Amino acid sequence: MNLPWNQIESVLLDMDGTLLDLNFDNHFWREHVPLRFAELHGLELDAAKETLFPRFRSVEGRMEWYCVDYWSRELDLDIAALKREVDHLIAVHPHVIDFLDRVRASGKRIALVTNAHQKALDLKMQRTQLGGHFDALICAHDYGKPKEDPSFWDWLRECEPFQPEHTLFIDDSLPVLHSAHSYGIRHLLCVRQPDSKGPLRDIEEFPAITCFDEIMPDRV
Repeated sequence: MNLPWNQIESVLLDMDGTLLDLNFDNHFWREHVPLRFAELHGLELDAAKETLFPRFRSVEGRMEWYCVDYWSRELDLDIAALKREVDHLIAVHPHVIDFLDRVRASGKRIALVTNAHQKALDLKMQRTQLGGHFDALICAHDYGKPKEDPSFWDWLRECEPFQPEHTLFIDDSLPVLHSAHSYGIRHLLCVRQPDSKGPLRDIEEFPAITCFDEIMPDRV
């Protein structure tokens, strides 16, 4: 894939499923939280999942879904502590670090833009040591609305100025990419395989990549 790097000034990158393997988050919410919830309430694991999964789906795409404190209150579990129990699963997708370093070396400004809660962001930056590869780390919880919300992008430009027509944004979420497209961000890419243990997705709405070595700046 040939990106017009000479037209791109800013690079905005999602975290979970884009830079980091979504296997951690999928395992955490689909297996680990139900396990601890079942233990707390004396339930079978399948019964815990039947209780929890509809609750998860009911807030997808809203700030609550991404909020560690919300789920800690709702489930009476220390979600931040539970994440640390399985943080060995946190992993960076292949070629991400090389991509980040080459983008910065090419003179582009690069920012991480995530819906993840600050506690989750801190844990993942500590585990991966990715933080130093960015010019800015932006957490949607500082605004109170996720990237899916149209108003998010105006707020983002106030704290991390960018010109939409000269910006590349990469995410694994189609609703988020549609939101960015509606705002006018010109260069959009989707990630085909957010979870390394999941299938390759057929993406029709946006150009898509399987691995970051497909779009290195020096390959233009």
